[in-house]
Amino acid sequence: MVQEKPWEVSVCIAGGGPAGATCGALLRKYNPEVSVLIVEKAVFPRDHVGESQLPGCAHVCHEMGCWDEIEAAGFPIKIGASYTWGANKEVWDFDFVDPNAFPDMPRPGKFEGVRRQTAFQVDRAKYDEILLNRAAKLGCEVVQGVQVTEVERDGDRIASLGLSDGRRVHAKHFVDATGAPAVLRRAMGVESFAPKELRNIAVWGYWENADWAVNIGVGGTRVQVRSLPYGWLWFIPLGPTRTSIGLIVPTEHYKASGKRPEELYHQAIREEPTISSLITNARMQGETHSIKDWSHLADRLVGENWWLIGESAGFADPILAAGMLVAHNSGRDLAYTLNEMERGELDSGWLRTRFNERHRRNIWQYIRFAQFWYAANGCFTDLQEQCARIAGEGGLKLDPKQAWRWLSQGGFAIDEVIRPSLGSYDVFAARDILGAFLGGDRTPVFQKYNVFSLNLHGAEPDVVGDLKEGRIIPTRCLRKGKSTLPLAGYYGNMVRILQETHDITTVEHMIRSIVPNVSRAQQDAVLQTHMAVLEVMVQDGWVLTKTDKKRPFLRMRAAQADGSRAIIGGRS
Repeated sequence: MVQEKPWEVSVCIAGGGPAGATCGALLRKYNPEVSVLIVEKAVFPRDHVGESQLPGCAHVCHEMGCWDEIEAAGFPIKIGASYTWGANKEVWDFDFVDPNAFPDMPRPGKFEGVRRQTAFQVDRAKYDEILLNRAAKLGCEVVQGVQVTEVERDGDRIASLGLSDGRRVHAKHFVDATGAPAVLRRAMGVESFAPKELRNIAVWGYWENADWAVNIGVGGTRVQVRSLPYGWLWFIPLGPTRTSIGLIVPTEHYKASGKRPEELYHQAIREEPTISSLITNARMQGETHSIKDWSHLADRLVGENWWLIGESAGFADPILAAGMLVAHNSGRDLAYTLNEMERGELDSGWLRTRFNERHRRNIWQYIRFAQFWYAANGCFTDLQEQCARIAGEGGLKLDPKQAWRWLSQGGFAIDEVIRPSLGSYDVFAARDILGAFLGGDRTPVFQKYNVFSLNLHGAEPDVVGDLKEGRIIPTRCLRKGKSTLPLAGYYGNMVRILQETHDITTVEHMIRSIVPNVSRAQQDAVLQTHMAVLEVMVQDGWVLTKTDKKRPFLRMRAAQADGSRAIIGGRS
């Protein structure tokens, strides 16, 4: 039966996955007066690939108000990941927190302490339903089992959407959160660039009663990543008995093999000793699934009254487990952006440009990192030349010893304006990842040098936006080429300190004086973050370094029992 009455709403979100649910929930949380419609073609719960998270996802879920419900679902806690890669079959681990310090405490737990630094490995059928239900509880109107069948265009505007139930939707803003189909983006004629070197296919299935490779504390484990001569396998426990196992192979290899996807899949599992040993007593549930798993980036994410978030905006190879973080962060940012546009206090042009540039740069950074990652695998030697071209775009000649500097071009302060990171990887963690591939010197700059001076020559004043408690706070910054230096938060502190001193031990003292009435461990944590800022500022050319043999250096101590990865302190 055709329904004739159209919807009239402020915001219509096509797609109810993590990006759409996050956007809708935070729109309503910070502006209960805004009317939000979420149109989802599936009926939840439904399975979906992309189960491994980065810690930033937990922070967004906490802001949405559903972290406790997600924790109560009993998903395994992701402490980190275990890898083999390329010709070297030695297993190495990358952890978000020190596994020896992970608490042996019953679940469900609280979003506090070390749990703020961990992630989940989620059964998407359950996880996505929790998110969408949260958006509904906050006041979004959610319609499931209905899809967009028509996009009525008026130039670069969307005039209305036609739905499969016969109704039309009129809205002030339209949001494409439809994922890979990118229904609105395609209808508006926006192209998307897909690097040929990351054109892969994914084949995966779900297994019952597979063994966990490692148990850490209560409910903690690591994702297993194992490379093969023609691709790589993931092994992701989703609960006490259910595990996702998937294969990524280049599309060209799949075509040349002459095999069906499921044949390649089972061959890969047989050939990988760790994964095959973990499923000795397991059985596969149902059939394998396969998709074209191409990294891509849309030419633009913003139109006159439409916006792209999540995978419709772009996707980076799953080797980095960044898909859900990109979805959550883009949905969160858009909620803040649309609410600011409703308030009318900030320039709408600046808000549009900021959203478009920030998230295109973020996705592109992940894509570049993925390209490097694959190039570090001797099985993907065809990517070496492409990586060199990418580095050349930043004015750098890439060889392995220069890779760290290359990756830092464009700045690490993409997800958070005032705190240094690459996605959810902090600066020192990202260095460890590269060091595992490259070997060589991984010493932080504050241990190699002891004299630091600001280099602001040629910098121009600009403004960036800092997201805080539902508002976008315009924040002064300096811009030099493609690099941005915020003048607030940790970055602002470092600028002010380096305007007063160049000596690293005096820098340490001044940073500790910022938080005088806390424990030494808390001071160490604050100091560590400021040293990560210094690392980024040096790599981006905002700070110049020297060595004075007559002055002391700082040193880094091992991880402590509070779960922090590294504590800065002491002199040598």
